Amino acid sequence: MRAELKALLLIAGPVILGEIGWMAMGLVDAMMVGPLGPAAIGATGMSSNLFMAVAIFGMGLMLGLDTLVSRATGAGDRAGGIAWLGHALWLALASALPLLAVAFGVFATIGRWHLHPDVLVLARPYLRTLLLGLPPLLIYAACRRYLQGIHVVRPIMWALLTANLVNALGNWMLIYGHWGAPALGVTGSAWATNIARVYLAGVLWLAIRRVHRRWGPDTPAVRLTVTRAQVLDLLRLGTPAALQVTLEVGVFSVASALAGRLTPVALGSHQASLNIVSTAFMIPLGLASAAAVRVGHAHGAQDPRRTAQAGWAAFIAVTVVMLAIATVFATAAAPLLRLFTRDAAVVAVGVQVLRLVAPFQWFDGAQTVATGVLRGLGDTRTPVVANVIAHWVIGLPLGYALCFWWGWGIVGLWLGLYAGLTLVAIALMLVWMTRARVLVAEAARD
Repeated sequence: MRAELKALLLIAGPVILGEIGWMAMGLVDAMMVGPLGPAAIGATGMSSNLFMAVAIFGMGLMLGLDTLVSRATGAGDRAGGIAWLGHALWLALASALPLLAVAFGVFATIGRWHLHPDVLVLARPYLRTLLLGLPPLLIYAACRRYLQGIHVVRPIMWALLTANLVNALGNWMLIYGHWGAPALGVTGSAWATNIARVYLAGVLWLAIRRVHRRWGPDTPAVRLTVTRAQVLDLLRLGTPAALQVTLEVGVFSVASALAGRLTPVALGSHQASLNIVSTAFMIPLGLASAAAVRVGHAHGAQDPRRTAQAGWAAFIAVTVVMLAIATVFATAAAPLLRLFTRDAAVVAVGVQVLRLVAPFQWFDGAQTVATGVLRGLGDTRTPVVANVIAHWVIGLPLGYALCFWWGWGIVGLWLGLYAGLTLVAIALMLVWMTRARVLVAEAARD
């Protein structure tokens, strides 16, 4: 178990830093539009969440790639892993146009969402601009999953960290009109984000080329020619995973839209709290990605004992991490919120939210890691069912009732969301414990 925990953390460390780097781009956007007021914070944050509700489905289609590539790597088949990358890149390009069509169609109705007028006038142009960055984002997702599958994770970390510099400079120039650039306000932030996403896709593609050159001249080239069977295999794993992450991100996006019906202060506190919670969430998300790779690698090598150990190592790590995060939320909520705003009313409501969700952090981490572990085993369907029932049938309706019917406001909305997360964690943990017992029994027979 100790060896597997060490191997997990060697992968997870750079992946977590990369995830934080990814999240930091959104945080930088929030901080740099902060001086424009609560409506700007709320509009950009809500719009980014709504964009991700669509984009995350395309990115989720790539979630089966690290499992397939890690299995091929575990079996010693590098050429097979490269073939999976070609199929994933083709799928990224093929899915971009229909996703953009859906997104533009849905967002055309934004005027009927009953948003606060101050938020609506800023959200419209921001959303339209942000959608243009979808194709490079999907290419980045395919390249990233491939690199994780072959255990090459440092380029992901460095790409995301340096992309923050690109994004910050773009924000500084395009929001406020520095260095002769036009002062575009919140829309300038969307353009900066798009530029950073093009940069991310390019850097990871160059990293892949470098790895392949290091492997030697016999390494096959990446080709976009595809076979029906492999596309279907990628979709078989990726589509349920895409639905799962879309459902999870989507419920928070809908919550953000519902928060937009409240005052700008309530929406601003919601978005600031969501930024903090989402940043902390990058740690269990990175552990889940590493767990999917380690479990998939062991599964590909037909080693049931190591497969079970890889899964349990991830749960041990996430337990330690989430207890620490819960402590920080409970004791340092106000200083964290002041990183995004000095508005006393926004901070006061945000403190209530963070202290409310602190006791639920372990459940959030556990359901995330359980999803990654099950993905490593090739099971991407079970998390979909759990998310539909817990989030959309129970959690969101409960949050809506607490917020609007019973007058709890934004705090009630968050309580409903975390009730759903808790139910997902319980369900997926029970599934994993059953699978782990089967793996241990197989190892004992061997």
